[in-house]
Amino acid sequence: MAKFILAIDQGTTGSTVALMDAKGKLRSSVNYEFPQLYPKPGWVEHRPTDIWASVEKGIRAIFRKKICKPGDIAAIGITNQRETALLWDRCDGQPLNNAIVWQCRRTTDFCESLKSAGHEKLVKRKSGLVLDPYFSASKFRWLLNNTPGMAKLLKSGRVAAGTIDSYLIWQLSGGDTHATDVSNASRTSLMNINTGKWDKQLLELFEVPEQILPAIGPSSGILGHTRGVKGLPDGIPIAGVAGDQQSALFGQTCFAAGDAKCTFGTGSFILMNTGSEPVQSKSGLLTTIAWQLGDKGKTVYALEGGAFVCGAAVQWLRDGLKIIKRAPDIEALAATVADHDGVEFVPALTGLGAPHWAPEARGVLAGLTRGTERGHIARATLDAMALQNADILGAMEKDLGKRMKPLRVDGGAAANNLLMQIQADVLGRKLIRPQLVETTVAGACYLAGLGVGMWQSPAELREIWQVEREFKVEMTAAARRKRLNLWHKALGRALL
Repeated sequence: MAKFILAIDQGTTGSTVALMDAKGKLRSSVNYEFPQLYPKPGWVEHRPTDIWASVEKGIRAIFRKKICKPGDIAAIGITNQRETALLWDRCDGQPLNNAIVWQCRRTTDFCESLKSAGHEKLVKRKSGLVLDPYFSASKFRWLLNNTPGMAKLLKSGRVAAGTIDSYLIWQLSGGDTHATDVSNASRTSLMNINTGKWDKQLLELFEVPEQILPAIGPSSGILGHTRGVKGLPDGIPIAGVAGDQQSALFGQTCFAAGDAKCTFGTGSFILMNTGSEPVQSKSGLLTTIAWQLGDKGKTVYALEGGAFVCGAAVQWLRDGLKIIKRAPDIEALAATVADHDGVEFVPALTGLGAPHWAPEARGVLAGLTRGTERGHIARATLDAMALQNADILGAMEKDLGKRMKPLRVDGGAAANNLLMQIQADVLGRKLIRPQLVETTVAGACYLAGLGVGMWQSPAELREIWQVEREFKVEMTAAARRKRLNLWHKALGRALL
């Protein structure tokens, strides 16, 4: 009897393939990176063939470990970098252009033109999103307008468009299935989050023809089956799909309204489950779909705030300033000083996300003196990672009119104990770190397992999820207010 879930976690810099057993234990995982392309300042691209090659390589590698056989796979779960957009040929599956990555800012002018024309209220009301080049719709438009031979390809019906999950489903199913789930569709600016369907007004606004887009399905439920994939038998159900942040929310078992998590990755993302009704933000946050369980399941919504640069700030210290050799070294370096000593770092290296949405913002490193050491810059970086999240949390609480519950944390930087303590202090909230910190993978596995009946309900998954450590607040309220005031003064310089 098949008793393993195969998860594909397709991220911004690499692809992870993992195995989870029927008891919810992550048995093994492998990761393969692929090239990042920067053709112009502010532009970021991926070659779709590199992404698929990294996934295929991961599938082969996971079975070489001989934990299970390919025939032991009950279902496949997919989680993915969300807003990245691409086009491919329906006839042969070949990409028609490079994928435009979520970080790419090339469509800023177009988005600003829509704002100037007064369209942002319509977009936000229907999609839950702000008008920003971060989201997929303007990227699809750019690809349609800048890919050679597009008019002929559209006329012949050969163009398929989608986010990375759709591309992977297409490849895994041998071209049989062009589908996405509601969580990924909710990140395109093209789906009406109240109906769960592509919206004609939004499609017209962004000039994207509906016929090139995937069918929208549930996050947990069978969307397709494998066909023609090397190393996998045909017929394995693709039964769980969610964007990476929604998958992490599910993997943290944030099943009740008010439950929230923060993922520390390239950027940082706080999502809060708001239940079966969408909450429209008045504070610069996004309203998004968290998941839908089965075709007849209720849609669950979330509020989201994301900082574009989190772990990427540590990478900049390593690769740009070269003050550390490895990213994990920042914790020990920051611990060599008592505090930031007045040094402030606003990591607006690719603009600012929620709640500011200022793509033109630039980074600020201020408060330097002759006494400033590398440790102070490292500490200011950890502070900035946490303070950005404090601003997002404040906006969430303003929208909801109540305090948030303890925050669950995950992602690579969640292993940094000093950062987690700083985060608890500037939030004024207890942090909870789970034993299984690979929560995006866990979420994809949980959704797929529910989709094929390996687990019968989310309640079973709560029994699997376990706490590894809690971080309690150690900073006084007065000290917290003082720290936030200093941060907001520095933030004002970045927003000039």
